[in-house]
Amino acid sequence: MQKRIRSLAFTILSISGTLSVAQTPAAISTIQLGPRPYFLTADMTPGALKDKLQSCANGPFSKTDFSIGHRGAALMFPEHTKESYEAAARMGAGIVECDVTFTKDKALVCRHAQNDLHTSTNILATPLAAKCTKGFTPHDPVKNTPASAECRTSDITLAEFKTLRGKMDASNAKATTVADYMAGTASWRTDLYSGPNSGTLMTHAESIALFTRLGVKMTPELKSASVSMPFEGFSQENYAQKMIDEYKAAGVPADQVFAQSFNKKDVLYWVKNESAFGKQAVFLDSAEKAADLPNLEMLQSYKNDGIQIVAPPIFALLDTAGGKLVASRYAKNAKQSGLNIITWSLERSGVLASGNPGWYYQTVGSAIKRDGDVMQVLDVLAKDVGIMGIFSDWPATVTYYANCMGLK
Repeated sequence: MQKRIRSLAFTILSISGTLSVAQTPAAISTIQLGPRPYFLTADMTPGALKDKLQSCANGPFSKTDFSIGHRGAALMFPEHTKESYEAAARMGAGIVECDVTFTKDKALVCRHAQNDLHTSTNILATPLAAKCTKGFTPHDPVKNTPASAECRTSDITLAEFKTLRGKMDASNAKATTVADYMAGTASWRTDLYSGPNSGTLMTHAESIALFTRLGVKMTPELKSASVSMPFEGFSQENYAQKMIDEYKAAGVPADQVFAQSFNKKDVLYWVKNESAFGKQAVFLDSAEKAADLPNLEMLQSYKNDGIQIVAPPIFALLDTAGGKLVASRYAKNAKQSGLNIITWSLERSGVLASGNPGWYYQTVGSAIKRDGDVMQVLDVLAKDVGIMGIFSDWPATVTYYANCMGLK
């Protein structure tokens, strides 16, 4: 009878609207991978790896820290929303990411960038558009200037932020209206989960509470501010400390948190001032091409400074030899320096078989010929490079691989 009452209450809450964070189900006990990992393994080139992965088709599957939800499950769900985070956990991501920015009243919230509200939320279609740093400007075909806007989390208060809804992060550069500008979702993504009752935005503290209930570890990324710091007396150090303080206030053990930043000063701040959290703080590498990557001496200096984990993009870790994927010189140098490695981001480049696998595979594009090659990428990263884990826009793919290979 009690189970029936709870089920009825859940149904009523679901009909009346989106469940609040406090009503979110507890830790995910059953991992649901869906069809995508099976599609990818079927598309692989015949061989031992394909045979091994297909032998695991019936599971069982469990949560794994090797699978990191990049902004949640952003291939199909609006990033950094409650729905995206829950989807990532259901797909077995053992770690989920909240990118951390701040509002006008200095509240910490989950957004990929401080100045992306115009592409990742519905702000331009609301009265809050009047508060944006730069309002919507339509495409001018005569001058050949793209449509544009800039709306920052620091343009609005927390209360105002919470009235917005998340959408797939995209814009249409040829738009002449706000509606067209907001409708730029890539063809290989979907707006199926971007309806008016989804896209629930979250504060950083709410993400901590949600991740705790879902039973996943946390990897917050302190984002670069789009404003001059200090912002109304709020310094970069205040910002870095406040992020850690919210985990401490929630009673989250430091070993459950992988704080990240592209700013080396942030990482070193945590190493020096919050040693428990600094022990597994992650220094993200911003290199845009292989020539920009740090050499052995630089990587060794990171280790000497107390940094334990580096996180370069996928291309930094891969090379080709005889037409096959192999570990790159950077990967070998990082390991020689005693650094652990996390990388980003799988399944964020569209259809690999298109002939243009994208920026993440720039060093090995010639070896990427079909969608199933993503499994070969994972295999080299796991076995030859020895990464700790990988960010993915669709964590089920990584969860499948990790479970099949016995990775925790």
